[in-house]
Amino acid sequence: MNSAKSYLESKFPFYLSLLRSMVDINSFTLNAEGVRKLAERTTEIFSELGFQPEYIPSVNPLYGPHLFLSRGPTSGPQLLLVSHLDTVFSEEEEKANDFRWKEAGDRIYGPGTIDNKGGTLEIYMLLDLLRFSAPEYFEETRWVIGLNSSEEIGATDFPEHCLRLAAQAKAALVFEGGTQKESEFHLVSARKGKGDFRIEVEGRGAHTGSNHPEGANALRQLCRLVEAVESQTDYSRKLTVNVGVLNSGESINRVPHSAVAEGEFRAFDPLVLKEMQEWLLRLPATTSVQSASDGYPCQIRVQLPRLTDPMPENEGTKSLLRFWQDAAAELELKVLPEQRGGLSDANFLSLHRRTLDGLGPAGKNAHSSERSEDGKKDQEFLFRDSLVPKTLLNARAVLKLLATNDS
Repeated sequence: MNSAKSYLESKFPFYLSLLRSMVDINSFTLNAEGVRKLAERTTEIFSELGFQPEYIPSVNPLYGPHLFLSRGPTSGPQLLLVSHLDTVFSEEEEKANDFRWKEAGDRIYGPGTIDNKGGTLEIYMLLDLLRFSAPEYFEETRWVIGLNSSEEIGATDFPEHCLRLAAQAKAALVFEGGTQKESEFHLVSARKGKGDFRIEVEGRGAHTGSNHPEGANALRQLCRLVEAVESQTDYSRKLTVNVGVLNSGESINRVPHSAVAEGEFRAFDPLVLKEMQEWLLRLPATTSVQSASDGYPCQIRVQLPRLTDPMPENEGTKSLLRFWQDAAAELELKVLPEQRGGLSDANFLSLHRRTLDGLGPAGKNAHSSERSEDGKKDQEFLFRDSLVPKTLLNARAVLKLLATNDS
C-alpha cells in the first residue's frame, strides 16, 4: 500500500491539473457544444491510458454526445465505470456568482468538482494506479467507461448504451460523489425513485369588476390542490412531495381561467411510489371551486409524464459492498452503506446489473453556485484530501472483484 500511496501522491499535482482542465470547460446540460468540448478533453486525458473513444449522439438533439471509452481484450473480464459530463450551471450563472476553480485549504471549488468531474478524475486515478501496481489485471480486463452527456436531466438512452457496450460487465460501478468522515467511507447502496407530475386546472375567466360572480378561479382551485399534494409528504415512509413550479394568470383584473403546477415525489419503496401515483390520479374528483353565478366547476387534469424506478438495496449491491468492506478492513478503514434521495445512472443500471454507487471523492454543496458572507451558503466543492484514500480503497476492492469468478 505504501508504494501505491506514494505513487498517487507523487502524481497529485498532475491529477489536479487534469481536473482543472475539465472544470474550466462549461458543460451545462443545454450547452451542447461545451459538453462536446469536455468529451474531447476527456478523450485526450484517457488516451494516455490507451482508451479509445466512441461518441454516441443523444436521442435529444439539444444535448451533447455521450462518450464511451474502452480498452482491453474483448474476451477478458469486463467492468463498467460510470460518470457524467454535464453540470447544472450555465455560463451566465457561473459568471454571476464568480463560480470557478478556486483552491482554499482542503477545498477545491468549481463547477462539477464533486458532481461529477471529480468522479471522472477518480476513475482516471484508479486506472492509473492499477496500471502501475497491478499491470496484469489492468491489461487483461476489458474496461468500459461511460460518460453521460445529460445525466442531470435523467437521460434514458445512456443506460441502454451502457448495457449494450458492456454486456458482459461483472458490475456497474458509478462514481458519483461519496461521503467520507475521517476513516469512514459511505457508499451508495440504494437511491430513491422519482415520479414527475403536472396538474392542470381549467376554470372560467371573468372581469373582476363587472362579472366576478361568473368566474371560476383556476388559481384558487390549484392552491387548494397544492396544499393537499404537499401534505402527502411522509417522512416515516421516506416519501417526499414537492411542488416546484406554478403558473397562472396574466392580469389582476381577470379571474384566471387556467393554472398549472408541476412537481415531483420520491421514495425508496416502489409500493409507496405507486400509492402516490394513484393518489394523484384521484385528484380530478376533488374539484371544489365553482362560479357563484351558476356553479360552473373548475376542471382538474393530472399528468404523470415520467417515473424513475428506485435503486434497490439488493443482493447484487450487497455482494459488491462486501468487496469494498473487505478492502477497507485491510486498509484499517471502514465502509458503510448509504441510502440517498437523489437520482443517478445507478437507478437505471441497477435494474440490469449489480451496481454500486458513490465511488467518487467526497465534497459538498452539489448544484450550488452561490455563496454568502456569513457562510450559510457556499459553492460546490471537493475535499482534495479525499482523492487519494478513495483511490486506494477503490483499487483494492476492484482487484478483489476481478479476482473472483462470480458475475
